Amino acid sequence: MIQEQLQCVEEKIRCACDRSGRSREEVTLIAVSKTKPIEDLKEAYAHGARCFGENKVQEITEKYPQMPKDVKWHMIGHLQRNKIKYIIDKVALIHSVDSLRLAEAIQAEAAKHQVIMPILIEVNVAEEESKFGLSVEETLPLIEQVSTMENLRVQGLMTIAPYVDDPEENRWVFQRLRKLSVDISRKNINNVNMCVLSMGMTGDYEVAIEEGATMVRVGTGIFGERNYQL
Repeated sequence: MIQEQLQCVEEKIRCACDRSGRSREEVTLIAVSKTKPIEDLKEAYAHGARCFGENKVQEITEKYPQMPKDVKWHMIGHLQRNKIKYIIDKVALIHSVDSLRLAEAIQAEAAKHQVIMPILIEVNVAEEESKFGLSVEETLPLIEQVSTMENLRVQGLMTIAPYVDDPEENRWVFQRLRKLSVDISRKNINNVNMCVLSMGMTGDYEVAIEEGATMVRVGTGIFGERNYQL
């Protein structure tokens, strides 16, 4: 099942790239493997998946030693400051930086481990009360503060769009994040690169790609529905 669904997602990504005049190489597929057993991850890996996204630090630390070393792990969930130390040397990218205090804590751990940590700033474009992330207006001021931190590299922006039945309803969210990315890029801030737009999930990643996503986070579309009772 995972092989077929992964192939289906790949085909949809290609079609979305074609529609928007983009190369397939411009979009990174992150297989969101939260709550899924290691066997599922290994099956996805066997069929080409190399980037895996997790919401919880504990799942990364448990799965990390069981997967091949060329896997790139993405921390896509809300990150607690006291847990940064467990993943600072394991993840390729932290998608969910949404406060100065969190950035400072990541900087401290990165300096301690002598690593440079790539991060994305999480923006709550739709301003949903149930979601983490900065408002559009708060984003640039935080980026300017983070740009002075020697062990952090701002690589772009991330958003979690609202859950909707019609993905077209989220097009404006993706357009807004891309515009924000372009506006920030034009400021040429040292230590800041707007090369990554992490947006789009199982229900709306095709629209997100049409609007410029460079990373899409697909879980259910690859692994099937989740059982949160486990």
